[in-house]
Amino acid sequence: MEMKKINILFAGMLMVSGSLTTSCSESFLDVESKTESNTETFYKTESDAWRALIGCYAGWRETTSSGTIPIVMSSIMQSDECLAGAGVNDAHNFDAVDQFDQSKAPSYTNLWENDWKTYYVAIDRCNELLTREDQIAWKDQTLRRQYIGEAHALRALCYFDMVRMFENIPLLTVPSSENVTQADPDDVYDLIFADLKYAADSIPADAYPKANAASNDGHITAYGAKGILARAYLYYTGRFGKEPASCTKAEALAACEDIIKSGEFALIPLFKNLWPASSSNALEAAANGTYEEWLANSTYAGPGNKEFVISMKCNYTQDYNGNNDGNRWLINLGIRGIQSIDCSPYGYGWGICTVNPSLYSAYGDGDQRRDATIIDIAGEGIDQKTDFAKNCIGDQREYTGYYVKKYTPMATTDCTPLPILWGAPGDAMTSQWQDVIILRYSDVLLMAAELGSSQAQTYFNMVRQRAYTDADGKLNSKYTELTVSKDNIMKERRLEFAFEGIRYYDLLRQGIDVAANAIAGTIQVTNGGQAGSVTTTADNIKSKNGLCQIPNNQITLSNNVLKQNAGW
Repeated sequence: MEMKKINILFAGMLMVSGSLTTSCSESFLDVESKTESNTETFYKTESDAWRALIGCYAGWRETTSSGTIPIVMSSIMQSDECLAGAGVNDAHNFDAVDQFDQSKAPSYTNLWENDWKTYYVAIDRCNELLTREDQIAWKDQTLRRQYIGEAHALRALCYFDMVRMFENIPLLTVPSSENVTQADPDDVYDLIFADLKYAADSIPADAYPKANAASNDGHITAYGAKGILARAYLYYTGRFGKEPASCTKAEALAACEDIIKSGEFALIPLFKNLWPASSSNALEAAANGTYEEWLANSTYAGPGNKEFVISMKCNYTQDYNGNNDGNRWLINLGIRGIQSIDCSPYGYGWGICTVNPSLYSAYGDGDQRRDATIIDIAGEGIDQKTDFAKNCIGDQREYTGYYVKKYTPMATTDCTPLPILWGAPGDAMTSQWQDVIILRYSDVLLMAAELGSSQAQTYFNMVRQRAYTDADGKLNSKYTELTVSKDNIMKERRLEFAFEGIRYYDLLRQGIDVAANAIAGTIQVTNGGQAGSVTTTADNIKSKNGLCQIPNNQITLSNNVLKQNAGW
């Protein structure tokens, strides 16, 4: 396997649709370009369709790789999982996100603008391919269903993120520059369910088998579409208190059961091995260290493992020259101020999204997920490192003693960031390589249980038992069986999916009052080593109905056709 090059699909290939260039020369001869593509010369062959599909995937990944506040980072800050964090002299824009309070950063009226723009670029690329389907000379109808099915699934994923974040968004199903009004959310969900059903019915079940996951990792499969359909159904019914017009509970449950019955997926035996940092010990510096050497010396199950149903692929080849294929936001979550402090396997970051101590305390004794999910600074002895108190705590705002472990930069014992060790063309800011996990098999099991499967107790037990499995593979003595129920499933989901961008929306789908009451409260912190506190009020969350701020620039550009969400 090449160095983190398992997904050649995305790296270094032309991103068409949104980035097609015109071919007309300014010469009076009007000579047609022999090297550049445009919408008139493109979309002719299956190869063109493949390149266009790559552009759709690249557009989707741009929501992570362009330095934005992506849905994962935003939602863990909005939930009861994390605080804003950052440095003592940093801007307070994240406070406005964390506390749902514009007064914390009055001038930041475009908090999520990059998200808004990158999502619509990705949607436009999908729309372009979908509307050009019939002009492509398809030789293989199975391949046609596969490519077009994936484009439908990607558009659904983008709209599902957008409608959860903003709820009131323009709905575009064809390439367009029109200034359109915000759609009824029901219409957006109708498209999401239609796209996902199309993908589930069209993408061949054997198109990307997990048996060959190392080469096929990263594609949206029929099973991935089915899993997101169930997630969208549960969110919609909880959020709006009614059944969607275009998906039934029976369909959502059947989607989950199809994934389970397929035999394509399974739980990784030890939870910690799902995450690079929790599956690695201290990493000795190596002059010629490679990704393969790191992987061989860790217990990491690897990208594309049998538990990951959908992954957004990232690589360490991102740079400042337009090659956007990395996990750009991951650096934000790293431990602050440890650039020259050996905290291997952890690398430095900006200390954003410090962890709420209540989450650490929520894990039961013997639950292996706690230490695989959260960096406990005192528990791991990091607070005793030379200069840690001065460099980290002294410059950290909203310090709680806990950082995110699932998504954190990594470095060797001489503090070399792993991407740099592997020859990244960028730096630790741009070239973080960890994939963003969108859907895991454990989520499918818990959704099936919640939807009323006859095997609900078995599925619930599978997830809990894995959490209490020790390194020797045996169930530890702290495990106690719980009866499956909606309340117990929600508690389990909080622990299982912490920092995966799921908790906030699990709270919202239980009702705005439930979400507000769970998130609101006062947390004791230190700011630059001085005692302080962070307070979030339930009223702030309720006044905004849990929604994100629509970028003011977009409202202005629309000549006020777009309307701001309440409370912002």
